[in-house]
Amino acid sequence: MTRTGIVIQARKGSTRLPNKMVLPFYKDLNVLDIVIDKLKKQYADTLIVLATTINSIDDELVEIAKKHNIDCYRGSENNVLSRFIEVGEKYNLEYLVRVCADNPFLDVAHIQVLIDKIETENFDYVSYKNSQGVPTIKTHLGLFTEAVTLSTLKTIPDKTNKSIYFEHVTNYVYEHDNYKLGLICLPKYFDKTENIRLTLDTQDDFDLEKMLFPKLQYYVTKDLIDYIKSAPKLLAKMQEQIIQNTK
Repeated sequence: MTRTGIVIQARKGSTRLPNKMVLPFYKDLNVLDIVIDKLKKQYADTLIVLATTINSIDDELVEIAKKHNIDCYRGSENNVLSRFIEVGEKYNLEYLVRVCADNPFLDVAHIQVLIDKIETENFDYVSYKNSQGVPTIKTHLGLFTEAVTLSTLKTIPDKTNKSIYFEHVTNYVYEHDNYKLGLICLPKYFDKTENIRLTLDTQDDFDLEKMLFPKLQYYVTKDLIDYIKSAPKLLAKMQEQIIQNTK
């Protein structure tokens, strides 16, 4: 029997926007509350683990995990790769779905597509890709996750000592040819979305998404994208942040 877990990556010590995980975002909820709640509603029968750091500043995130009755694992702040490997080993996982917690508009429905593909088609890594073939984790969309096998993650420390590959969990996998990638084309309505940014890194991101969330939180993804495409002023604000925050 395969064992798959959804692992939420979060910390409070962001350099661009400290404490963004716990800032009031919508009513009495913060961004982490929103992401966990979305995942629990859609994947009640799947293990969900919050992977945060051992730093005392992140004690508050541990309490949020307890409030939502999900597991929490604490590991290295900078070696995020080791954090994920340790989660996989602790929970005896074969496959890990990596969720970045700073995505309040996360499209949770797509995760099942990734799970089904990585569990049945013998890929090392699975995600959606944009029209240029770039995995969505490298874009500014802030809507999608990625799935990877634990065995794949465990190969990385033996292949490199570059810090970027320990800070960014999956970069090594899709930047090197010796892994089997399952990259899924995004639907056509994602064409010409280069200027859409729904990831949350800065105060400007936070303020804009906080303003949008009450109106757009229940939109299906196609309607969300269509709405943003039809709003030139909104796109201009997002493009400005994209220019300032290239990935």
